[in-house]
Amino acid sequence: MTPLILGLAGPVVTPDERALFGDADPAGYILFKRNVVDRAQLRALTDDLRAIAGRDDVPILIDQEGGRVARMQPPEWPAFPPGARFDALYDVAPVSAIEAARLNAQAIALTLGDVGINVDCLPLLDVRQPGAHDIIGDRALGSEPMRVAALGQAVIDGLRAGGVVGVVKHMPGHGRSMADSHVELPVVDADEAALEVDLAPFIQLRDAPMGMTAHVVYTAWDDQDCASLSAKVIGEIIRGRIGFNGLLMSDDLGMHALTGDFGQRAAGVIAAGCDVALHCSGDFAEMQACVAVVGEIAPHAKDRLEWAMATILATPHSPPFEELVARRDALLGYAQA
Repeated sequence: MTPLILGLAGPVVTPDERALFGDADPAGYILFKRNVVDRAQLRALTDDLRAIAGRDDVPILIDQEGGRVARMQPPEWPAFPPGARFDALYDVAPVSAIEAARLNAQAIALTLGDVGINVDCLPLLDVRQPGAHDIIGDRALGSEPMRVAALGQAVIDGLRAGGVVGVVKHMPGHGRSMADSHVELPVVDADEAALEVDLAPFIQLRDAPMGMTAHVVYTAWDDQDCASLSAKVIGEIIRGRIGFNGLLMSDDLGMHALTGDFGQRAAGVIAAGCDVALHCSGDFAEMQACVAVVGEIAPHAKDRLEWAMATILATPHSPPFEELVARRDALLGYAQA
């Protein structure tokens, strides 16, 4: 098994992809809007990826957050609210907000499980800061750390109740970035005292099964490398101060915050301490370059992967989707008052 989570180009696995995936045995796969047509097609695709992997529990990831980040969209699938809706409800009724976030995540999980997807890149634990770039914006669960942690735990619990693994992101915090890491490298100059705010939700949820790093430079900790490429940030902050011991993946290697060829990027995040590197675009040559350099997944990383996937309930016990959504919407009515 190689320490890669790979995308693919379209709605079916091409012959070249099939050969590459069969030889490389990536740790998992990630899907995007380009891979999604309808329920029957998507279920056939995820079944095919499992057959190639020979693992029923192979992670198949998606970004289905709600709001503006949703790969499965109407009219085929329902729309879900962004994190800001639960933040707004928390102002009125904190207990109701936590329950609404849990119900919403469980409903998301049911839609994912129906098409064979078992990992959602959610929740964001980024603490929203005034004046920061809107790349996080309304995706955030709030601007107060303990609120973000409470709502984030509800999301993880809801996903798990629906049979899906959650991924906390973007470690150790993207909320005060002044740039979009898809476009350029953000540099955060806040001091260590200020950054304690960013760490707090991740510390509270340090037992989460999976986490994703941020392509952000934090000069207080490492003024040269972004978190995904920094052995210091991963070792001392994410694994040390936060205490996270789940499966740690990089953010997408294709984001313009990173430089160098794709082999260098993949090797760099693994060398820094990420358990797996995430490559999303489906570009075949880029995937080949990553496969060529990363080698076998480390034993401790494989153990973390197996542990994370084992957190899925063998037989999820969930009310019907319609009941979950009705209960969520009744609670969210408080935020509209």
